[in-house]
Amino acid sequence: MTPAVFDLATIGAGLSFAAAVDEVSAALDTSGSVVVTAPPGTGKTTLVPPLVASRRSGRVIVTQPRRVAARAAARRLAHLDGSPLGARVGFSVRGERTAGPETQVEFVTAGVLLRRMLDDPGLDGVGAVIIDEVHERALETDLLIGLLSEVRQLRDDLVVVAMSATLDAERLAAVLGTEETPAPIVDHDVPAFPLAERWAPSPVPRLDERGVTWGFLDHVAAVTVSAARDLVREKPDADVLVFAPGAREVAEIARRVRDAGDRFDVRELHGRIPPAEQDAVIRGRTPQDRPRIIITTSLAESSLTVPGVRLVVDTCLSRYPQRDAARGMTGLVTSAAPRSSCVQRAGRATRQGPGAVIRCVDERSYAAAPARPVPELAVVDLADAALLLACWGAPGGNGLRMIDPLPAAHLADAIAVLHGLGAIDDEGRATAEGRALAGIPTDPR
Repeated sequence: MTPAVFDLATIGAGLSFAAAVDEVSAALDTSGSVVVTAPPGTGKTTLVPPLVASRRSGRVIVTQPRRVAARAAARRLAHLDGSPLGARVGFSVRGERTAGPETQVEFVTAGVLLRRMLDDPGLDGVGAVIIDEVHERALETDLLIGLLSEVRQLRDDLVVVAMSATLDAERLAAVLGTEETPAPIVDHDVPAFPLAERWAPSPVPRLDERGVTWGFLDHVAAVTVSAARDLVREKPDADVLVFAPGAREVAEIARRVRDAGDRFDVRELHGRIPPAEQDAVIRGRTPQDRPRIIITTSLAESSLTVPGVRLVVDTCLSRYPQRDAARGMTGLVTSAAPRSSCVQRAGRATRQGPGAVIRCVDERSYAAAPARPVPELAVVDLADAALLLACWGAPGGNGLRMIDPLPAAHLADAIAVLHGLGAIDDEGRATAEGRALAGIPTDPR
């Protein structure tokens, strides 16, 4: 497949990251791997894939940590390119694929690419892989970085680009580069519009032994409605974005806001709603539409950009996977969101002008939250990861250049599980049964 010809000027119109295109091009002239950092909403996910596709032969694969983000990014690029979705630009997620032989930029989830690599370790026909949202430190993304570093030792023509809103760029550049020369870093920053910070601590606890309390959700909804009323009086074209830890809390806050009876268009945004509804939120609204209150999960923290937002209401809570030592499996827990995540959430209010954030905690609790998210590989069950690495031929990640090694104790437990399932042999290599299990996107058990 010859290099694509994308109209970068048209695609990048109005996007801040358009100013960094020449710098990315210069980095690609000197290196087969590049690290790109830029704030959410600047346009890196929209511009970097067609830029790379215009310079390299072969398909460009772009990974996203979530299905909704992969679909949305593909739809947006296809729209800006003026081509039908599934033609020059497509996507593949679990259970859904809109791409064909002529597709030049394909958005996928990291899990889809990992399992594709087990069948095609050399990535035949692929000219570049762009790994987006690396800062989230999802386990599948970390594994991809390790596997792709090994592929590049055999294919020096394969371009690898890692992109993130916030990350330790120097550390990642060392992993993606060579022993002697780290990958070049393109750091695109933009002057931020003013952000007003307000604090609205809840009179009741946010969490109890069952999870998020109903009283706290009442508080978040009340704060949202009051602030939205004030906002639309001053800025009728502005929208409100509310961050909740999960789909259940999104639905509960949305119900409470609707019950308040105001003439707001209340929308939910998370991975469980139909794609058409997701697209409607991301498209924004016309001046004739009612002001919107969008309640979302961390999905809109950096993976998706919602236009028109000038106020963010943040629960300052996150839901993330964590290994249950008693069961030896991974479950979901809810706790204080890392401060870096809260900063990204607040930044959604200042993408198009001055904005405000209301954090539903007190300043002391906020300051006590973790500074950054813990990498998933440090806290989740590793059975699926260990099986994938065994199928790849690198048991335990041996020989792979990864950002962090797999924790020894968790890895030993995972290997014991795989032995019990007959998925690996005594030397840690995948058996026929193990390879069959690896093709199923769920826990090997």
